[in-house]
Amino acid sequence: MNKNTLIVAAALSALLAACGGQDSGSAQGTAEPAAPAPAPVAAAPAPAPAPEAPANAAGESVYKKTCALCHAAGVAGAPMPGNKDEWAPRIAQGLDVLHKHALEGYTGEKGMMPARGGAATLKDEEVMAAVDYMVAKSQ
Repeated sequence: MNKNTLIVAAALSALLAACGGQDSGSAQGTAEPAAPAPAPVAAAPAPAPAPEAPANAAGESVYKKTCALCHAAGVAGAPMPGNKDEWAPRIAQGLDVLHKHALEGYTGEKGMMPARGGAATLKDEEVMAAVDYMVAKSQ
């Protein structure tokens, strides 16, 4: 046997000896005392609710990968998500107009929007989801 095995065996022997040395009855053979009442079991706390997926996870993803390059800093007049003053006049035009400008591009008084945010490979649905995401953050 190696040294580690002997140490583990000795520790296990000491633990088992300590557990087995308790005597619950009396030496005179009288009735056993009543077992102690079990401790009340506390109800397990309810698990924390799982965080909900964003209502528009696809839009958030496209925003973070593409749109944030300009919209997070207001580059070229891009309205920053969450800025209600910048978004209010745009939102007032309606989602159809915002979707069209994002898909086809737009040049206005305050700046310009390249078609598909400059990412030509984005699908229409992805572009529109990103617009919807920014609008939802800005209302």
